Amino acid sequence: MSAMPRLTREESKARTRAALVETARGLFLAEGYHQTSLERVAEAAGFSKGAVYSNFRNKEELCLAVLDQIQRREYAELLDALAPPGDFESKLAALQVWAERVLGSPSWTVLGVAAIAAAHLSDQLRAQLARRDAAFCHVVTELLRAQEAAGAITLALPAEDLAPILLAVGTGLGLQRSVNPDAKPSLLTDAARAFVRPAMS
Repeated sequence: MSAMPRLTREESKARTRAALVETARGLFLAEGYHQTSLERVAEAAGFSKGAVYSNFRNKEELCLAVLDQIQRREYAELLDALAPPGDFESKLAALQVWAERVLGSPSWTVLGVAAIAAAHLSDQLRAQLARRDAAFCHVVTELLRAQEAAGAITLALPAEDLAPILLAVGTGLGLQRSVNPDAKPSLLTDAARAFVRPAMS
């Protein structure tokens, strides 16, 4: 039986980073962002403090990596749900299913709020969060533009103005649902319906 090939330095570092992010995600949610130190993350992941600091300069940077992991997955699932051919109502139904599952979830909301709170004390973190929001806003803008160009929908506002409105509604509903489970995620699809119409055939 042949021996397993040794990992390159880059592969080993990538695995360590991924393990630290996954461990931090669990600790941030279980014990709280402010209560979790980088030393605690290192201990729980089975690495030295040096391994943490070689990948992340501080806890805020680690939190951003955790948020990136969560948001990439959730946003990818949303875009995948909206991508298949279908009529307007089927796409709204896909948006509704996503909103029911994601908006107000602890992994999405609790860490997001913690990062925003921490950003008030860090210009760098605030700038990084702003870039992240702008990047996703661009993705939504391009999605709306593509659907409009294909003749599938008509927009009540330019796509670049509508995208931040829909994101703001989704963010607000997420915050509401995190404290009030009775808040209706269907308000996101209601907002979409108010500004987006199926194209006339």
